[in-house]
Amino acid sequence: MFPSRRVRLLSAAAVAAALTLTACSTGSSDTVGETAASTSGPSLTLVGYAVPKNGWDAIGAAFASTENGDNVTINADYGASGNQSRKVADGAPADIVNFSVEPDVTRLVKAGKVDEAWNQNAYGGVPFGSVVSIVTRPGNPKNIRTWEDLIRPDVQVISPSPLSSGSAKWNLLAPYASVSNGGQDRQAGLDYVTELVKHFPVQPDSGRSASEAFLQGQGDVLLSYENEALLLEGQGQPVEHIVPDQTFRIDNPVAVVNSSANLEQANALNDYLYTADGQKIWADSGFRPVDPAVAADYTDKFPTPQKLYTIDDLGGWAAVDSDLFGENGAINAIYKASS
Repeated sequence: MFPSRRVRLLSAAAVAAALTLTACSTGSSDTVGETAASTSGPSLTLVGYAVPKNGWDAIGAAFASTENGDNVTINADYGASGNQSRKVADGAPADIVNFSVEPDVTRLVKAGKVDEAWNQNAYGGVPFGSVVSIVTRPGNPKNIRTWEDLIRPDVQVISPSPLSSGSAKWNLLAPYASVSNGGQDRQAGLDYVTELVKHFPVQPDSGRSASEAFLQGQGDVLLSYENEALLLEGQGQPVEHIVPDQTFRIDNPVAVVNSSANLEQANALNDYLYTADGQKIWADSGFRPVDPAVAADYTDKFPTPQKLYTIDDLGGWAAVDSDLFGENGAINAIYKASS
């Protein structure tokens, strides 16, 4: 077996860094990539989940310097993925969306906001992704290294609610897939999740809110995207992270809203995400690029787990959402019962 990858913090936490993270929290609106020279052009509204703000900041600035992005600014509205999706479905303005999970885009397809062919490119409409990681306090004082360690009596776990957050679904799918052997022993996976949620002291509404709760001292371990762990470490926050030997690949879809008043620019921005330059920006921002050629240059930054489960291993999102996270889904029922 290959050893788990552990990355230690860069420096002690600073109050200023914590404030920077808080400023990026759910429900915020930001202008991405706007400069004095580019304020006269069209503005695209990005509605997305909170975690990839730093990536979009870099993408916005770079896209504005391209021919297709000349004078284009991006106004971003961030929040919990499920809440953001429902908001757009109910009529909130958006030109492009970036959610944590595919079902949040599917909701907009059903609402007539996104074309059915939104994911028909070479990468399934997913320009970047991550893996589920385990984030601990400095030095990992409770020696938390495996999914089984999370359900020890002395361990409390911070993870957002799957009722509002897409990242919560990924967080739960990683140990579920590992314990159930890729879904082959469904009951074993559900039994594990039933025990795990007993170790959740709080129920944040998004991945970013969960990070803030952990930084404020709640819990012994945070379940989070690898890119979020890298961001926290880069800010000098008092954390370190582990990529478990068995974990789950996170796919974060992006789609253009078909009613966009700036459809040409929105499509150009979406296309830019898959270019070599766009892929390098996502990688430098802590997200795993989907272009194999770019990914090959970042193997030191993004370790390969011994076993990396994917949503396809569990039958795809339609099956998973219905069976586990839908209105009558088994994991949703477990979570509601624990609330």
